[in-house]
Amino acid sequence: MTDPIDFTGKRAIIVGGSSGIGNGVAQGFRSRGADVIVTGTRPDAGDYLEAEDSDLRGLTYHQLNVSDRNAADGLAEQIGAVDVLVQSQGVVRYKRQEFQREGWDAVVDVNLNSVMDVARAFHSGLAARNGAMIIVSSVAAFKSTMGTPAYAASKAGAASLVKSLGEAWARDGVRVNGIAPGLVPTKLTSVTTDHPERLEASLRAIPLRRMGTPEDMAGAALFLASPLASYMTGQTLVVDGGLTLS
Repeated sequence: MTDPIDFTGKRAIIVGGSSGIGNGVAQGFRSRGADVIVTGTRPDAGDYLEAEDSDLRGLTYHQLNVSDRNAADGLAEQIGAVDVLVQSQGVVRYKRQEFQREGWDAVVDVNLNSVMDVARAFHSGLAARNGAMIIVSSVAAFKSTMGTPAYAASKAGAASLVKSLGEAWARDGVRVNGIAPGLVPTKLTSVTTDHPERLEASLRAIPLRRMGTPEDMAGAALFLASPLASYMTGQTLVVDGGLTLS
């Protein structure tokens, strides 16, 4: 019987795949046979050798600054068509920086504007291959994050974009779905995960009593990109250990 999660012969690009959740997703697709391209902000893959949350073995690296509104077009032209596009780029600004215009704009540019820029850039290639796009948002899309309003609003926008593009691009043969992670140890969540008291309080709120892992998110992404999810579009899977159940 054919393995529905065998991506041999398929091309996948993970934007933000140089570290964190995106890197876990990238290695998940690589382990299932895909030819995987990842992007990051640093000039060269060698710049990630010392990063704890980065494993670029077996991956092809391209630099991409998604804050440059035209950069995705150039990358898509260079790379060509792909079967799977995962958008895992994201930033947050703590210490109430997001209440100021500069902080707000910086976060929204990366977490929302760039998502549409990248989607637009790779749309024709995905359509040519009946491909799948997966947008990584956050459970913050569905609740208040009092100190980071731009993060929550931008992730809510990204989750909404999944619905709109899922409907609009179905006619082109492109399925669009999303993943909303809960607490996963990354650079963005270190303000919680690196502080034992904060982490303990967070874990008490998670019914499964553990943090998620990049590999947990990879499992959801592999499912959504596979034939197992061939009748799904416009949906965001909440992968949070039950955090948002109450």
